[in-house]
Amino acid sequence: MSTASSTFLRRSADAAPNDPPHVDKPTPLVGGAGRLLIVDDIRENREILRRRFERHGFHAIEASGGVEALALLERASFDLVLLDMMMPDLSGLQVLERIREQHSPGLLPVIMVTAKSQSEDVVDALRRGANDYITKPVDFSIALARVTTQLDRKRAEEKIQQMNAELARANEVLESRVAARTQDLVHSNELLRSEIEQREKSQAISVHLAHHDALTGIGNRLLLHKQLGEALVHRQRQGGQLAVLFIDLDGFKTINDTLGHGTGDSLLKHLASRLKNSLREGDKLGRLGGDEFAVIQFGQEQPKEATALATRLIQLIGAPFSVDGHDLVIGASIGIAVAEGNYQDSTQLLRAADLAMYRAKADGRGRFRVFDPQLDRLAQERRGLETALRNAIDQGALEIHYQPFANLESGRISGFEALCRWNDPQRGFVPPSSFIPLAEEIGLIDLIGNWILQRACADAANWPEDITVAVNVSSAQLKSGQLFGAVEAALAASGLRPSRLELEVTESIFIQSSDANCALLSRLGELGVRISLDDFGTGYSSLSYLRSFNFSKIKIDRSFINDLSTSESSAAIVRAVCGLARSFGATTTAEGVETTDQLAHIRAEGCTDMQGYFLSRPLPVGEIPALLERMLPVSV
Repeated sequence: MSTASSTFLRRSADAAPNDPPHVDKPTPLVGGAGRLLIVDDIRENREILRRRFERHGFHAIEASGGVEALALLERASFDLVLLDMMMPDLSGLQVLERIREQHSPGLLPVIMVTAKSQSEDVVDALRRGANDYITKPVDFSIALARVTTQLDRKRAEEKIQQMNAELARANEVLESRVAARTQDLVHSNELLRSEIEQREKSQAISVHLAHHDALTGIGNRLLLHKQLGEALVHRQRQGGQLAVLFIDLDGFKTINDTLGHGTGDSLLKHLASRLKNSLREGDKLGRLGGDEFAVIQFGQEQPKEATALATRLIQLIGAPFSVDGHDLVIGASIGIAVAEGNYQDSTQLLRAADLAMYRAKADGRGRFRVFDPQLDRLAQERRGLETALRNAIDQGALEIHYQPFANLESGRISGFEALCRWNDPQRGFVPPSSFIPLAEEIGLIDLIGNWILQRACADAANWPEDITVAVNVSSAQLKSGQLFGAVEAALAASGLRPSRLELEVTESIFIQSSDANCALLSRLGELGVRISLDDFGTGYSSLSYLRSFNFSKIKIDRSFINDLSTSESSAAIVRAVCGLARSFGATTTAEGVETTDQLAHIRAEGCTDMQGYFLSRPLPVGEIPALLERMLPVSV
């Protein structure tokens, strides 16, 4: 029996000598509390249970192991067996099988005594004929109630047997018709008894399965919430500190997608076993769902102990797994929340740990973060921003402003870039850098992007034929698969020539699904739409990108333009990009031009177009006609 399982009702009573028990001549159970056989290889456990049951009128006999228990059962009769699951000579399951070869569950009830860490063995014991189970450390009031329930049931069984015996004696004098009816009654009693037994087993199994994860066998979300609530109550009454660790796996989805869910499930089983074996006896582990787990940890110095555990768990989870012939490596991001202040119920505490976990992921994954109330404030602000954005879309509160770009050779405006603007009544101007990433994350980017395409094409159709319109497209729009249809629909509805529409993409489209994205851009190019590469040089720049697709324009990021007069490297980059563009047959647009000095530099370096406040700020569509009428040349 393990050291962990020896914690068993040790709060009272001194140890007694381990003398062999005296076995009285068996008597049938017709009254009184009953005759018990207590089987446990730990003497203190047996003696404490025996004394407490004897105080309630029971006659209890002890057995120090499975072999001794079976021998006692051969020589004497008992009303119920309390059987420990883990023993050194024969396991509880082995003893249970031997008992069931001789005694039915109705005539000799068996209640298994198991540690919580052995809960996965409970279902197996119930299927093999155990009547019920209790967990260590034993709550005696629960044990007494369950023993009494089983003995009451046994008395009912004996009463049924007594009635059957009386019916058998009556059969000797009754006619054959009465005998037949009596036999029907006996059969009905047997069916009823069988149904009672089956219902008890099913109920016990259902209770266990309702609180445990079917895949890994550890506690599920329901049990974890219950354990966390109990731990918080204990903390309020007894003191101490409590922390929750929210664990989310990094890289698990890739394994599921590439190797299949079967391998993913096997990996989760291995991981659950690894986590369970690494925790202290008092820690609670649960699976919240998917690839999310949580640990409840008591301690005297929180969050110090929780951060130490998180560090160890990240290393533990990061060690390779051998699953289905594959050596698999995953990581973990962990959020930690300590029960204090406003975070002292199970829902708030788990939510706080969840927020800290997302911060860990945002900071680079494979690390832990301790919850700060500032995270909650930011999360609430984000939820408020999300609600406001949804309302703005529903109410048509988004606008498009257009910033012109001009050809440096002719000095005239050649097109406009469509820029989405949002002026919220409560927040004022919300920059696109705040709400566009949010729209991508919550699945609104296609809705916004399609609306911008429709409006930009419709507005550009009213401009002169030599004026183009540029619309920014995110990698999320390419991934959704709706972009090509949206472009076709916008062109068809507006009547705009495809060559007057320019789609601006960034280097991020080459990070994932590069081949699919290039294929989609090629289809758009075949439609006649121009494709430009925006913010070139600020991301994952590579010449292979320019070979992957024939861009019509490369836009040089404003960060290089700002430093032209003070940084030789920025000037060299601008010069190199312009040379590259010419070699690939593409034009170049310098973004963020604000001064005559910057304008002179980009002309000298060979840029073909410019865009920035030197020419014009972004304008509402109503101001575009007046600007086009002036068509002022750009001059130094």
